[in-house]
Amino acid sequence: MIDTDKDVQTAQELCKTVAAIKAEISKRIVGQIDVIDDLLACFLAGGHCLLTGVPGLAKTMLVQSLSRCLDLEFNRIQFTPDLMPSDITGSEILMEDRASGRREFKFMRGPIFANIVLADEINRTPPKTQSALLQAMQEQEITSSGITHSLPKPFWVLATQNPVEQEGTYPLPEAQQDRFMFSIEIGYPDMNSELLIARNRADYQNVELKPVVTKEQISTFRELVKRVPVADSVVEAAVSLVRATRPAEKECSDDVRKYLTWGAGPRASQFLVLAGRAFALLDGRPTPDVKDIHRAAYPVLRHRLVRSFHGDVEGVSTNDIIDKLIRQQ
Repeated sequence: MIDTDKDVQTAQELCKTVAAIKAEISKRIVGQIDVIDDLLACFLAGGHCLLTGVPGLAKTMLVQSLSRCLDLEFNRIQFTPDLMPSDITGSEILMEDRASGRREFKFMRGPIFANIVLADEINRTPPKTQSALLQAMQEQEITSSGITHSLPKPFWVLATQNPVEQEGTYPLPEAQQDRFMFSIEIGYPDMNSELLIARNRADYQNVELKPVVTKEQISTFRELVKRVPVADSVVEAAVSLVRATRPAEKECSDDVRKYLTWGAGPRASQFLVLAGRAFALLDGRPTPDVKDIHRAAYPVLRHRLVRSFHGDVEGVSTNDIIDKLIRQQ
């Protein structure tokens, strides 16, 4: 519960820190305010994130810029068809001590040992390699030769997917997508933003960003998000929204049932409430309302809904279905 002077002070500090992060990122990234808000909410809530957008929208630059503002170690992994699990997690290497001549195996850490890991085009690599990353996301640790190695804290995975050129790719199954808290869609910039980008491309790339928050502060902010009180009516709204996505449930209307073969599970309800807490704090409010649940519905639900044949044929997207669900509440 946020009822102590210390918690109130921490919440105010969080708002100031978020404003400073946005100001720093704006030196390199033009526009994309909603995307940055979603990323910060996901990070504060402790969830992982899927980023979907065509090439050239500065997805990598955005994540790298955010990591510098957060003063966290950042690694980018380019996923390719020949990438092996050990290329991500690390492997045992036979090492020789030059002084004694003794040989022994030593674990060499892979690029996953970082606070922020960008899995670039995760659908380009086979399921075996995808599973290695997804297991680390869930367990926050990896095992090599029977020895368990803990991953750094905080540990945040952002995986990008290219919505075009799907031939020869390995789309993530729905069960694996469910491990990601958010699925964020990055669209094209507006006319004014694109003019600024075209005129000052070199200037934006050469800007050095400064860290504005420490790991200790990040840990404090994340703990605060978990303690934000939520009214029963807001929790009920989140659960009702999720249950309305399941064709077999009575809460699902005929208008929505037509376009879905599979809905979201209980994890979506948990993430909706958690994201609502984060959005409320980002806006400087002590508790979320139903509008925060609706705001979180798009990134939380869009990768958890499986469209039916009718949805594909009629061109009804998951965003369209979420629109219907929100209007029906």
